[in-house]
Amino acid sequence: MSANLKYLSLGILVFQTTSLVLTMRYSRTLKEDGPRYLSSTAVVIAELLKIIACILLVYKDSKCSLRALNRVLHDEILNKPMETLKLAIPSGIYTLQNNLLYVALSNLDAATYQWPSDSQESASKELSAGSQFVGLMAVLTACFSSGFAGVYFEKILKETKQSVWIRNIQLGAFGSIFGLMGVYIYDGELVSKNGFFQGYNKLTWIVVVLQALGGLVIAAVIKYADNILKGFATSLSIILSTLISYFWLQDFVPTSVFFLGAILVIAATFLYGYDPKPSGNPTKA
Repeated sequence: MSANLKYLSLGILVFQTTSLVLTMRYSRTLKEDGPRYLSSTAVVIAELLKIIACILLVYKDSKCSLRALNRVLHDEILNKPMETLKLAIPSGIYTLQNNLLYVALSNLDAATYQWPSDSQESASKELSAGSQFVGLMAVLTACFSSGFAGVYFEKILKETKQSVWIRNIQLGAFGSIFGLMGVYIYDGELVSKNGFFQGYNKLTWIVVVLQALGGLVIAAVIKYADNILKGFATSLSIILSTLISYFWLQDFVPTSVFFLGAILVIAATFLYGYDPKPSGNPTKA
């Protein structure tokens, strides 16, 4: 059962990551009348949707009993404040990372976002050198922070017996608080002027739902596998995003440097996760 969950979560994560990158990029570069939606508010809504989804899953695990649900939430979250506070660190990092991804995809094409390289000649000609640099720095910061947060979250998940859905509720609660702080600090004036949901459309809601789904799937992958499988899913997503970006969106032209970097990192992911079977001792005649 755990093996099935491992590979099911892998497949879903590949689909989610690829879809999120492409739709987020399209939503941030689509030219429409009126103000563009605020990425800081989208991060908060995604966290709230994740909390709602996890509460429903805990409700299902509690045999659809509101009394049992209330008892579980009270016992596992409110009565264990120190355990809950442990999630503040990865939550803050994930919130920062989610905001940085919007910054990156507003300044880079989808393939370069997923694969930062020195070959900026492949980026869209409409992008200035300054915006490319901002996007690249956002990607690099998100990558480093994501690695630390992933290892930290994996340690918490595998050292305690709390369900992954309870952990996600704790993570989402802190994420919502940090996200609202970001909205107030960076976009408070725009929110007071045009509203919290300014610029939202169907595509925006698809991005928000995909981002919320990503939080759930990543937690499941870390719980039932590890960060190596998560890296493997990211590598597969890079290939898919590059192909779609080249053939469909036509906003990326891969270069030899890009292909070399892609081959090296994908090969490294396979080698790091490869577990050779020990050879048996030769039988003596």
